[in-house]
Amino acid sequence: MLETARCKLVDISEQDYEHVKKLYSNKEVRKFLGGPIQEASIKSSFAKMLTSSTSDVHLTVKEKNTDQFIGLISLDMHHDGISTEVSYQFLPFWWGKGIAREVVAKLIDYAFNEMQISQLVAETQAANQRSCALLESVGMQVKETVFRFGKEQFIYCLDNKKLLK
Repeated sequence: MLETARCKLVDISEQDYEHVKKLYSNKEVRKFLGGPIQEASIKSSFAKMLTSSTSDVHLTVKEKNTDQFIGLISLDMHHDGISTEVSYQFLPFWWGKGIAREVVAKLIDYAFNEMQISQLVAETQAANQRSCALLESVGMQVKETVFRFGKEQFIYCLDNKKLLK
């Protein structure tokens, strides 16, 4: 388990399914991620999270004081099949409170200092200004632009040498 000032990041477990389902079926959360996912696909994605390789990290984000579900954050293989990607989804109630930055910064620190990963990427739709601002606030920079899932995507990058302060 990892902790930030306000959150705890806990390995995903079978008890988290309903929370994940709520996240994956939320229109606001999924606006820049291709829209809400049907339950069969949610079940499949959830099963993959539970049985992923030891090099992947899938964590639920919960409020430290209440244990309330906030969202998901992960480290796993990027679409390029080479890079490790940090990705995240949070319920709208928690947006704009600085929690996403707090949690993403913590996982980046963990990836670099505990897992000894040398570089991380994050992919987000170019139109997702909030996600772009979040990634830039933790020191990531746009490495390239691609057209994937029918939309322009920015691929952000951060090297271990450029750690957060």
